[in-house]
Amino acid sequence: MSSPKAQLERLPRSIQLILGLGFIALAAFPLMPFTGADFYLGMLSQMMILAIFAMSLDLLQGVTGLVSLGHAAYFGLAGYALAFLTPQDAPIALWWSLPLAAAGAGLAALVIGFFVVRTHGIYFIMVTMAFAQMVFFLFFDNKGLGGSDGIYVTFRPDATALGLDLDNKTTFYYVTLAVLVLVYAFLRRLLFSPFGRVLAGIRVNEHRMRAVGYGTFGYKLTAFTLAGTLAGVAGYLWAAQTGFVNPELMGFHMSAHAIMMVILGGMGNFAGAIVGAFAFEYVMHFFKDLTKHWQLLMGAFIVLVVIVAPRGLLGLIERFGRKEAP
Repeated sequence: MSSPKAQLERLPRSIQLILGLGFIALAAFPLMPFTGADFYLGMLSQMMILAIFAMSLDLLQGVTGLVSLGHAAYFGLAGYALAFLTPQDAPIALWWSLPLAAAGAGLAALVIGFFVVRTHGIYFIMVTMAFAQMVFFLFFDNKGLGGSDGIYVTFRPDATALGLDLDNKTTFYYVTLAVLVLVYAFLRRLLFSPFGRVLAGIRVNEHRMRAVGYGTFGYKLTAFTLAGTLAGVAGYLWAAQTGFVNPELMGFHMSAHAIMMVILGGMGNFAGAIVGAFAFEYVMHFFKDLTKHWQLLMGAFIVLVVIVAPRGLLGLIERFGRKEAP
């Protein structure tokens, strides 16, 4: 099986404390009166949505060892599902549209995964990207599906059955935070379940897992489908917040952003995906405000983190914690 130390699966108390304080800060943020609150609420909501997206990829990349360059396809498909399901004159109910959009993304992941998980290494990476590009151009070149201009989501989903008004930015913020916590708790429980331990074993040595009797194809296909479903949850929330979807949500750059978030925070523990998403978005906004050549600075920052902290920001915190412990 995999080594918990190698992937920082078991989080030290210092990191658990930092994560707890971060959650408290996020929960208390809307209660703090200051100028531009609506803008920052929207920005933090987007960061949390991207954190959910990054966690879904971490299930593949960090836990199972499958690097996908087409994960954004399921993110975008769920967003388009919300756009197509929402009528022009009324909002759609949240309680059934969210599961339906997520299930649609999961079904697409199941179909695509049936073919791609048969491949390994660089072939897996290239085939996932090829399928994602097929989905991208299906929407990009088809005016009936919105074409390159995309589609507006005319109304946010209706959650009055739950006593919630998603048109209120604070309410939407807390709903997104609740989904983030639920997805994290679910994936952490999954990580240390028998299923999660098999996925970790596949990452370490798939041939040995097959030799001891595990059908690795089924496990990988299940992980691929589940990851696509959770990416669909994030895509649905993204479309609900922004009110707009276009093919760029399925593009290669979106998948690459998710990969960098996972690497930046630290793979294999899901908390790293959350930290990586927040850090990546914050640094990117900072560099954008600093210079028009922000991509150059962003690339240098990612390279520096990979060199200095191969296990990501959480690994770096854990390493400093060990040095100070004596």
